[in-house]
Amino acid sequence: MSRPVPIFIGYDPRERVATNVLIDSLYQHSSLPLAITPIVAEQLGEQHRRARDPKQSTAFSFTRFLVPHLMGYEGWAIFMDCDMLCRTDIAALWALRDDRFAVQCVQHDHVPTETAKFLGEVQSAYPKKNWSSLMLLNCARCTALTPAYVETASGLELHRFHWLAGDHEIGALPTAWNHLVAVQAGPEAGEGSEQTGPNLLHWTLGGPWFRQDRAMGGPLAAEWFGARDDAMALWD
Repeated sequence: MSRPVPIFIGYDPRERVATNVLIDSLYQHSSLPLAITPIVAEQLGEQHRRARDPKQSTAFSFTRFLVPHLMGYEGWAIFMDCDMLCRTDIAALWALRDDRFAVQCVQHDHVPTETAKFLGEVQSAYPKKNWSSLMLLNCARCTALTPAYVETASGLELHRFHWLAGDHEIGALPTAWNHLVAVQAGPEAGEGSEQTGPNLLHWTLGGPWFRQDRAMGGPLAAEWFGARDDAMALWD
């Protein structure tokens, strides 16, 4: 039997419902056993003592970089933000692991024009924006990400991967694995394969679980509500 795929999800108490719907969507589509761990900052104790940064928009802005430490710097793991929805088998992403790289991610060229995003949080613009929101991590090659480093490094140093020897250590993933809803064009609801649409939707500007963002993404918002209803369904 295959060992469970380790998946770590960034957790923010304001987005609990998003986390739960994402977890259900992962399980419902997966052909492999999964070991899913929401990273709750308050549960990390001495491993994460960093004070909240004024530019930090979520509780997991920095905790994501503790995944290699939590894995004992062994094997591979997936990190993803909680504001996502999986539409296909995560095994297809897991199969893309490439030992030539320390990290693999979708390499967006996203330069936000807005100054605020969900709940009025500040929208920061910087190179490699959103790259760290979905990562395949080759943990043995991420030993620079010690708790001490994650506690003291700047946000830009972390999110721009300055802890690597260079960009040659970052592998590119297909864009279907991190589609920025209401930032990138399309797709229509129901288009969920590598050929016809994104595999993983990402509501980076704010998702339909927030009252003011209920229509974010148009038909994709309705798709998220459908996934929520499926996750809540009671079976006789």
